Amino acid sequence: MSIRSMSMGLLVAASLLCVAPFTAAAQEDEGISVEQFLQSLQFRSGAIEVPQAKARFNLDADFRYLDQADARRVLEDMWGNPPDEDVLGMIVPRSPGLADDGSWAVVVTYADDGYVSDEDASRIDYTKLLHEMQEQTREANPEREKAGYGTLQLVGWAVPPRYDGASNKLYWAKELEFNGHPNHSLNYDIRVLGRHGYLSLNAVSGMSELAQVREGMEKLLPMAEFEQGARYADHNPKTDKVAAYGVATLIGGGLAAKAGLFAKLGLLLAKFWKLLLIGVVALGGTVKKLFGDRGNRTVR
Repeated sequence: MSIRSMSMGLLVAASLLCVAPFTAAAQEDEGISVEQFLQSLQFRSGAIEVPQAKARFNLDADFRYLDQADARRVLEDMWGNPPDEDVLGMIVPRSPGLADDGSWAVVVTYADDGYVSDEDASRIDYTKLLHEMQEQTREANPEREKAGYGTLQLVGWAVPPRYDGASNKLYWAKELEFNGHPNHSLNYDIRVLGRHGYLSLNAVSGMSELAQVREGMEKLLPMAEFEQGARYADHNPKTDKVAAYGVATLIGGGLAAKAGLFAKLGLLLAKFWKLLLIGVVALGGTVKKLFGDRGNRTVR
């Protein structure tokens, strides 16, 4: 199986949303093998610094880390995603491996939009928010279909949102349906709030992997933190920039113009090499917002 064949020809057939199974004929494509590609990656363990975000991960033996260059190689060369300079790194479980059935990984980005107030966190009606997100998603479907990217349905919360005010960490997961396909997708998000913005950890997988992804993300949650001086508690209201939105907006997809990390993350469905263009996922967004000028779009 070659790396080139694993990309499956992104956007080759928009009406199929790029969910063609891997075929033997594709193995004849030029390129190194998956095994050779994986051996070329420089995995790191333990304490990991992310200087661009003034953050760090204290990884245990269950996880490894890929720096920006190798993370982008996996996303772009192995999974066929568009180039993205906003990706800072990738956290990869030791098991299953990247080439194994049921594989998943966590892509790391950072938003320097300013201090995100958590004053609204305790007042959020997550049931109402979900219904609003579902309605916005349905309303955006005609434009998605017109552009050839198929339909998207937000089925519901795979994991209901929860904000921990003590650690200033937020997490939730969504169940998504593409083009009526029976194999639904899982989009699991963690946000770590800091003094100048927030760290974003995003995992995409099939819903069949919910149990293992949820377990892994819950383990990962306490391993992420900002450095001294960049923590949420270090906020100086007199000098620091304050974001124009709160916790509800982070969950609700109100930042659709910025697309969200899930907007372009490749997805390997269990037992088949399949690729979904997650670009249609930005809830409440339009195709123009998602696929417009990249100079005005950042990953969150």
